[in-house]
Amino acid sequence: MIHRLGGGGLFPILDKDPLDSKLKNAMSDLDQYDYRLPRELIAQHPLRKRSDARLMVVHRSSGQIEHTHVRQLPEFLRATDCLVFNDTKVIPARLVGRRDRTNARWTGLFLSADEHGAWQILSKTRGKLEPGEAIVVLSWDVRQSITLRLLTKLEGGVWAVRPEPMGEALEILSRVGRVPLPPYIRDGEMVEEDIETYQTVYAERPGAVAAPTAGLHFTPELLAELSRRGVEQQRVTLHVGIGTFRPITAQRLDEHPMHSEWCTLSAEVAEKLTAAKKAGRRIVAVGTTVARVLETAAASGEIRPFTGQTDLFIRPQFQFRACDALLTNFHLPRSTLLILVRTFGGEERMRRAYEEAIDERYRFFSYGDAMLII
Repeated sequence: MIHRLGGGGLFPILDKDPLDSKLKNAMSDLDQYDYRLPRELIAQHPLRKRSDARLMVVHRSSGQIEHTHVRQLPEFLRATDCLVFNDTKVIPARLVGRRDRTNARWTGLFLSADEHGAWQILSKTRGKLEPGEAIVVLSWDVRQSITLRLLTKLEGGVWAVRPEPMGEALEILSRVGRVPLPPYIRDGEMVEEDIETYQTVYAERPGAVAAPTAGLHFTPELLAELSRRGVEQQRVTLHVGIGTFRPITAQRLDEHPMHSEWCTLSAEVAEKLTAAKKAGRRIVAVGTTVARVLETAAASGEIRPFTGQTDLFIRPQFQFRACDALLTNFHLPRSTLLILVRTFGGEERMRRAYEEAIDERYRFFSYGDAMLII
């Protein structure tokens, strides 16, 4: 698990034929979710203006595909539609520093803090870590530092640590933490601009270690234009967790242990979304995280208030009860997010859409372009 904070171990080799090493074996459930992606299509930086990202519009009823830009989104929505956003806020959870005893480079990812001030983190370094060791964590501009004291090694490569001096976790992270970019973006190394660009303009509730990337395309101007046209906007929260970075290793989808993430959908929002559904209006999920929240809350057949952990894995045969349309980025091969999108949009239709996106040189993944499935 620890190597996933770095580069090569986390994601598949994207420009290699995914079936080369498997030709002697029968295809698993997961093999059909592999695809070849030229590395140069992985977006390394966001566009200067968020809404200038390209937008592929896929019409499920006809199979028609249109190419436009996110700034034109209002043209493809109805005045009666209801857009649902994830208002989670990315925390500066990536930690970089050195081991005090050996001076070796160390990297980590903040996961949580308990009521006593102890943290749980993932870490990566050379050699074996020992309880009692000190890690000196440096801010991205190397102007501030703190010490983490290793307490206990837990399951799954997680360590319990104590910051020195003690303090409120988010305040400490705001001083020495770094933007937790995925490793396919500059090997996870942030620049100052990422502090703003790897965050939605409506982010409000701190707790995510990755951005809900479909929302990165929205600007205050675009949100205002949608409101002017009568498109309703509602908020839910899902704190994107470390499970987002974990690849599927099972050969059968029903054997994959889906990660859980904390989410909430308020009674007020549930009431408004229920009213929209009863009136025959479309609910448009902005991102796969929103889709998971909505479908978790609608498990009974009606959208109900929900707060807690969801481990919902949306895969083939899933029956959508809340989402009528989905705005999403282009996702990693062999990932739960790609499986969700194909389940919603249709296997062959989405396969063709991804092939066309590659042919048309769309930009992929977190800082990349978007797709609207309606």
